[in-house]
Amino acid sequence: MSLPATRPADTYSPLYFLASLGAGGLTVTFFMYLLFWVPHPGQPVPVFEDIMAAFSTGGPAMRVAIVVAMIGIAAMAFLNVKSLLWNVAALRRFARTPQYATLRRSNAETTLLAAPLATAMTVNVLFILGMVFVPGLWGIVEYLFPAALVAFLAIGAWALRLIGDFLGRVLAGGGEFDMTAHNSFAQLLPAFAISMVAVGLAAPSAMSTATVTVGASLVLSTFFGVAAILYTVVAAITGFNSMLHYGTAKEAGPTLMVVVPIMTVLGIMFMRQSHGMHVEFGTEGSPGEMLVFLARLLAVEILFLLLGWAVLRRQGYFKDFVTGPKTSPGSYALICPGVAFAVMTHFFVNKGLVAAGVIDKFGTAYWALTAVALAAQILMIWLMLRLNRQHFRPREATGMVPAE
Repeated sequence: MSLPATRPADTYSPLYFLASLGAGGLTVTFFMYLLFWVPHPGQPVPVFEDIMAAFSTGGPAMRVAIVVAMIGIAAMAFLNVKSLLWNVAALRRFARTPQYATLRRSNAETTLLAAPLATAMTVNVLFILGMVFVPGLWGIVEYLFPAALVAFLAIGAWALRLIGDFLGRVLAGGGEFDMTAHNSFAQLLPAFAISMVAVGLAAPSAMSTATVTVGASLVLSTFFGVAAILYTVVAAITGFNSMLHYGTAKEAGPTLMVVVPIMTVLGIMFMRQSHGMHVEFGTEGSPGEMLVFLARLLAVEILFLLLGWAVLRRQGYFKDFVTGPKTSPGSYALICPGVAFAVMTHFFVNKGLVAAGVIDKFGTAYWALTAVALAAQILMIWLMLRLNRQHFRPREATGMVPAE
């Protein structure tokens, strides 16, 4: 006889991998400080030596920013890896239960894609840790890029296998997919997973100087990026149609904003590819074109954030599942859009407005716009800590009850 659950997270769902994903995304938000504020001549990203040089020669503001960034990266990376390991163990136990067999026969089978999604994010986090904390890493980085491509390909194959199991089941026989339960963007999770693989595969194209590595990175990331776009379009159209008929499923309401992280991840993939094509193959792109490209991505993100906010507020989602007495593992899907918006805002300000000469770096307008990204980051840190407290403390201590 099993013991009764003592905390919401003991009633397991693969969506708890989103807790790891959120912490990983917050790691990236702290890395934005270093990427755009620390000079890094000679390579496209700052490494340990650049950070230490900036700390030694920079003013008080630079030093504070570096300390905050490094502490934030270390803390969020710790939570990312800790949560991933907990989820891997919990998923293995869950796979031996009747509930797992039921999940594999329902629309919720795609929640299993949260596992490769979070794993791909952790690989990115490990690279950030290496760049920030490991001296001399850039000297051997060309040996690490092929290993990274293999790692992301393995995760991509894992994701495609899960997607193939799901689509094979629902498309091979009629009645296997419940359209009445498709009234959200929950089915975009597979697209999010393969887009995370795509951006990881694109990293060597932006940082490697080996033509073969850059070429492999461009081709492989393009495959997964195109797959993510196609899946997003199909799942979004069919999901929106179901929502118009049946309304938005309340617990899945946060998925309305999943388009935001997908746009950010694919946007970074395209920027990485553009840099690689420019450096290795001589293609030219103007700062104005990049500004418009980023502005378009940001516009889409803002529109879907507004859509999600309007629906969730009307449904009373926040007062029930964030500040209220109910818990739902899907609440962790709220972190990703805020994190992605913060990251995209940093890119829009630095790679868009500053690069095109619209505003001056570190000027008044610069900090006013950057403050939007910093505010979103702080809000998402609060949300993550709040959700962790709700879901991973005993119910007797939190007073939280699972949603029925």
